[in-house]
Amino acid sequence: MIIFSRGASIAPGKTPSAIAFAHEISVYLKKTCGIELEVLMPIGGNPNRIGWTTRYKDLATMEATTAKMTADPKYWEMVNKGTDNFMAGSVRDAMWRTV
Repeated sequence: MIIFSRGASIAPGKTPSAIAFAHEISVYLKKTCGIELEVLMPIGGNPNRIGWTTRYKDLATMEATTAKMTADPKYWEMVNKGTDNFMAGSVRDAMWRTV
C-alpha cells in the first residue's frame, strides 16, 4: 500500500477559500480519477496549513492515476485558479509505504 500526502501553507486571509478549493479539487478527482482524497488541517504546529492524503494499491496504480490526472486540462484549470490560496513554494509531498 502506498500513502501519498500533499500539504501547503495557506496564504494570509485565504483560509475559507483554501478549504473550499481543497474540497472542490477532491470531489473532482474522485469523480474523474476515482481518487479518495481526505482533506486535512493540523491540530498542532502551524495552523495555517492544509493537506490531502490518499492511498494506492501500489506504485503502478499511483503512476497510472497521476498520469490520468495530469493529462486532464480541467484539473490544471482548477489548480491554476486555486494557486492564490497558497504561499508560493510551500507545497510539500510525501510518499509512504505500509510495512
